[in-house]
Amino acid sequence: MNNLKDLNPSSIWRYFNEICQVPRPSKHEGKITEYLENFAKSHQLEVRKDRVGNLVIRKPGTLGLEHGQIVVLQSHMDMVCEKNGGITHDFFKDPIVPLIENGWVRARNTTLGADCGIGMAATLAILADNSLAHPPIEALFTVDEETGLTGANALQPGMLEGKILLNLDSEDEGELFIGCAGGIDSVGAFKYRTEAVPPHFVAFKISVTGLLGGHSGDDIEKGRGNAIKILNRFLYQLDKSCEYGIGQFDGGHLRNAIPREANVIVVVPQDKKEHLAIEINHFRVEMENELMGKEPKFKLVLESTDLPDFILSKESQAKFVNLLYALPHGVYTMSARMPGLVETSTNLASVKFKDDSMIEIVTSQRSDQESGKQDIYQMVESVFLLAGVAVKHGEGYCGWTPNPSSATLDISRKCYEGLFGIKPVVRTIHAGLECGLFLEKFPDLDMISFGPTLKGVHSPDEKIEIASVEKFWKFLTVLLPKLAWAR
Repeated sequence: MNNLKDLNPSSIWRYFNEICQVPRPSKHEGKITEYLENFAKSHQLEVRKDRVGNLVIRKPGTLGLEHGQIVVLQSHMDMVCEKNGGITHDFFKDPIVPLIENGWVRARNTTLGADCGIGMAATLAILADNSLAHPPIEALFTVDEETGLTGANALQPGMLEGKILLNLDSEDEGELFIGCAGGIDSVGAFKYRTEAVPPHFVAFKISVTGLLGGHSGDDIEKGRGNAIKILNRFLYQLDKSCEYGIGQFDGGHLRNAIPREANVIVVVPQDKKEHLAIEINHFRVEMENELMGKEPKFKLVLESTDLPDFILSKESQAKFVNLLYALPHGVYTMSARMPGLVETSTNLASVKFKDDSMIEIVTSQRSDQESGKQDIYQMVESVFLLAGVAVKHGEGYCGWTPNPSSATLDISRKCYEGLFGIKPVVRTIHAGLECGLFLEKFPDLDMISFGPTLKGVHSPDEKIEIASVEKFWKFLTVLLPKLAWAR
């Protein structure tokens, strides 16, 4: 069986399969918006779109619950678009190809988009099913969650009437989330000078591939390799034993994904070819030992390539390599209030040659403390400034402060325990959710976040556990009528 529509619950998998056919990169949600609008019209449901593209689809409550509390079901339209190296896939045109393997659904060589496609699918399944009991529903679909939280930032107060919001964008079944970290991006514009490739030099491409990557919030504490840091570490060490020049450096893609792959074009004197190969072999063994048990598919590859048009000047190269080495990456502090939870972290996300004079270096910082967020982005800023690099910070987004006395949480906890005989875990998450921004605009909202189990989010290893989807669906559909008279 490799057909999602054969899975249970059939309704949620049917809509998830349809969503996989619709391209939806961040900031390019036009096709998925059209799909959702057509869905609303075909089911005679009211739909409203705001100026940035957020959609709200409304459905009245069922008999006996029509005057209950309005419940907002919220998910985001966009997906992280990552693919394996060497794979041809156009995320603006090509559908995602889901595969069923050993109790999980994954995609063929790309991200699956279950973040947050499964939340969207569950919402559509509820909106389409007239046999389910539920209070009035406002289904909120936001744009550009993954790269800028644009939709949540721009949401206007008049778009929602509900006072209870269920965010369907979490990734651990059996856990109810009541808080999240805030975050900010810090981007450096490294201006460089170039020089000609010296005579009698040859060029090589050095690549780091096969890393797990993952979500820079959920996975940052797992000690996974950062392809940019690994590759730059080799360059830093190579400088001590061999003259070389950098013609190109490319690593990472998204601010909220740990870089899985990176490559650099280097030139070395012709008589140093064997030395470079020996250095690569030694470094590969070092990294395999360090990453043992964490990165089973790590690869470091050296291959001949064409000479670049230019290389960085010696001064620019030294500043560049030292800057990448000094920029922090990973966990900065762990929470004392919630043991086991990361409090503050930073992700060295991508390095791109933008033109013949500037390299863009993208980093992102997270913390569940505003002061902690400020501390870590100022640390990153100071490293850029020491290297003489201009740095700009994004607008950032606030965290979601937990409310342990939430009525929605209390009802949800009891509902879960009644259904499955175990207590759900109640916690906060280091990843960013849109809930903090919603709370700024709608201070009376009572919110929780939950979802089925996803692994490898923001990487081509992303997968969703089939059994957890069935539990997620059962919990959601039983919970909805219980929330009708909350508060």
